[in-house]
Amino acid sequence: MDPLNESLFDAQALEAPAALAAALAPPAAPGHFDELRGGATPEDEARQAVPSQPAPLYDAAAPRPETPPAQADEEAGDQTPLAPAWSGFFENLGPGGFDDLPRRAISLERQIRDNGVTYNVYADADGPQRPWSLDLFPLIVSADSWAQIEAGVQQRVRVLDHVMADVYGPQQLLAEGLLPPALVQGHPGYLRALHGVRPPGDTWLHIAAFDLARGPDGNWWVVSQRTQAPSGLGYLLENRLAIARQFPQAFENLQVQRLAATYNAMMEGLQRMCPAGQPPHIALLTPGPYNETYFEHAYLARYLGITLVEGNDLTVRDQRLYLKTLQGLRPVHGLVKRLDDQFLDPLELRPDSTLGVPGLLQAIRAGNVLVANMPGSAFLESPALLGFLPALARRLIGEKLQLPALPTWWCGERAAMEAVLPQLADCAIKATYPDVDAHTSFDAVLGRHMGRRELDEWAGRIVRQGEAHTVQSYLPLSQMPTWTQDLGRGHIAQRSVLLRVFAVSDGPRSWRVLPGGLARLAGRDAQIASMQRGGSSADVWVRTDGEVDRTTLLQPHATPASLARHRAPVTSRAAENMFWLGRYTERAENAVRLARLTLDLLSGEDQSSRALLVWLHQLAQRNALVPPEVPSLPKSRRVFERALIAELGNVDTGGSVGWSLRCIRQSAAAVRERLSQDHWNQIVRAESDFLRRSAEQAGEKAEGGYATGIALRLLEAASTSLSAMTGAQTDRMTRDDAWRLLSIGRHIERLGFLSSALAAGFEHGSVHEVSGFEAMVALFDSTITFHARYQQRRDVATLVDLLVQDGDNPRSLAWVTHTLRKRIAKLAGSAPDKLTALSYDLPDPDTWTLEGLCEAGPEAQYPALVQLFAASETAAYHVSDAIGTRYFTLTSESLRSVGA
Repeated sequence: MDPLNESLFDAQALEAPAALAAALAPPAAPGHFDELRGGATPEDEARQAVPSQPAPLYDAAAPRPETPPAQADEEAGDQTPLAPAWSGFFENLGPGGFDDLPRRAISLERQIRDNGVTYNVYADADGPQRPWSLDLFPLIVSADSWAQIEAGVQQRVRVLDHVMADVYGPQQLLAEGLLPPALVQGHPGYLRALHGVRPPGDTWLHIAAFDLARGPDGNWWVVSQRTQAPSGLGYLLENRLAIARQFPQAFENLQVQRLAATYNAMMEGLQRMCPAGQPPHIALLTPGPYNETYFEHAYLARYLGITLVEGNDLTVRDQRLYLKTLQGLRPVHGLVKRLDDQFLDPLELRPDSTLGVPGLLQAIRAGNVLVANMPGSAFLESPALLGFLPALARRLIGEKLQLPALPTWWCGERAAMEAVLPQLADCAIKATYPDVDAHTSFDAVLGRHMGRRELDEWAGRIVRQGEAHTVQSYLPLSQMPTWTQDLGRGHIAQRSVLLRVFAVSDGPRSWRVLPGGLARLAGRDAQIASMQRGGSSADVWVRTDGEVDRTTLLQPHATPASLARHRAPVTSRAAENMFWLGRYTERAENAVRLARLTLDLLSGEDQSSRALLVWLHQLAQRNALVPPEVPSLPKSRRVFERALIAELGNVDTGGSVGWSLRCIRQSAAAVRERLSQDHWNQIVRAESDFLRRSAEQAGEKAEGGYATGIALRLLEAASTSLSAMTGAQTDRMTRDDAWRLLSIGRHIERLGFLSSALAAGFEHGSVHEVSGFEAMVALFDSTITFHARYQQRRDVATLVDLLVQDGDNPRSLAWVTHTLRKRIAKLAGSAPDKLTALSYDLPDPDTWTLEGLCEAGPEAQYPALVQLFAASETAAYHVSDAIGTRYFTLTSESLRSVGA
């Protein structure tokens, strides 16, 4: 019998079912609203949760959260019936019921990991990717509760947009004293360079986020607002996808409102307001792959169908913004920025910024680009502004705010400071100018966690620098049920929750509220819901009493013309990273094969060929497998061998296997949106496994054959990983220009390595000895083909036939050269058989003859071969430089044209 049957969740029931009761959390902590049971469980101490002194003059009419009753219902305990929403949720868990929750939690964790959803607290080039933290249960918001939120948020974003229009226009609010100049013109986020500018559509704010807390009375309160580059619109999509998949029955039966219609309306609104272009080209500006929320940027860009760009992908010409693509400069009409304002333009804002676009503000002033949000909104994020908004709402739109904010005191006003100083123990102290170097900035602190001495110290700071401090009344966050697996089979625990909701513009001065949001959960034993402080997230289910909107972003009636028009451009930055991804992949494969061949030969019985040892030594040094100061291989084989093994995992030496694997990962990270999740996972695992095992080997201090055996197993594993990467690049990537550059990069690297190895073999005569001949063939994975084709022959003609002239061998000079010519021609838009300017730099295999190449000169030299090898190696790197000039830096005149 299903323990979660309908009758056990009667609203009048006094007991939860036994299976559920064993895992249910106790009621919420004193003074907190209990989302699970739909009420508060306060104690006497909760009466001090809200300052009892009146708010300062500028916010005298501001409402305050109701003080919870003095007595807690001690008898209720965990016998309190569940709230109707949660009763319905547990009734619709599905056939497995409550007993299936542990499996679903494991499935959710695996899904997040497999999808590569990350959030990096301290992201850096070498740091690991931290998986996104998502709880199994959603936060369920009733239709009535959402109606209060929706109306209040819509009203607040209207007020904020009016404030922006005034302070960058007539500045009547400042003149009338409704806004202190210190919070506007004194805020570093106020951009004087944009005063007098009118944005496209007269809309300043296109995306605004509001952090809400639920008070003990069940009402919602605004805690903070975000307007520069609010995070969460991408993560909440991933949350919805993941949780709806875990609970499809509950999601459908609880009438949860969908999200796609709001995103669709936002994109249509942006397109209508863009200043030019039909259809307009819109891009999403990201700081790059090392930003903590980069996953969200890439995810959101894919979902909305817009181009993901970094600052160096863009350029301003004649006060217009352009995207640098392989085909030239493409106009950008709209920019959704995920970059704080101060980094946007190094010419007029922060000069040391490498993330922005020089001249962007000039393009904005000229009205040639829509930016969402318009730069200059940072001052709206100051917590001090919350206290002024009620009066501003009455002045600007003639309405009283429907969604109140927590009482807030800006200590730059003497009256406010004197009113709040006696109440610090019951408040939160926040920086008026958070994250601003030019002002006093600090992390928010709670007075209830401080002793008298510490409170006195804070009071002294506030008195000395009142304008830098803002005090906000403390509100105990509501607590929602969460699932934890750390005790036995799992149980439900209460966690404090902060809800972030989003208002997005759907047209000029028109906004709608996304019916959902991002719930952030405080860590265990924490009262601050912050992802950077060990918190997690939850999906937000907004229930509707009406019909569920089933709008989708799919366009079933798209025309062929619209499909071609919406084909994503290949940016120069993405192309360059794809090019180097190909080069580093090939370079790593070459290094692994050369290291394996060298260690195999040094551990073998026959080491009598001096020419072979000289050849191996030269290739190892040239490819940075050993340091330059290592004694030559013929002189000290064991020293050379130990040096080679020690360098395998050295990420500081260009050319080592570890260094190449790291470069692969870094190049791939910059174009992660172009790689499948499996491909990305292969790259990350290959690097981490190789470096970890290399470090373990170094720690073991193994000697002799034991160390060589470990190193060979390590290289074999790396070879397998690289083969998987190559397979993904060959079979699972679209053949667009970005892929062609990846392939060109690989074959340029292969051409240079093959030419130099063959040249060295002939220079030192190793190819004229059996061991050296076999080593050359083995280095290019051609041993089986060679023996099948030529049996026991070991002469120059057979070597040249297989590794130079064979058009079917992917590791011959002829095949590599032919492939490079075809890729370059296709990239340039030419027919495969039509040569382009770059192709002329490569030798022409059609002019080679076996007799001519094998014609011996004096002292058993082969001048035609030597000349071919030198020309091929030179051509490889000349073509590489020419591609960089033509496609990546756009300095070639033919590529500087502007396309519509």
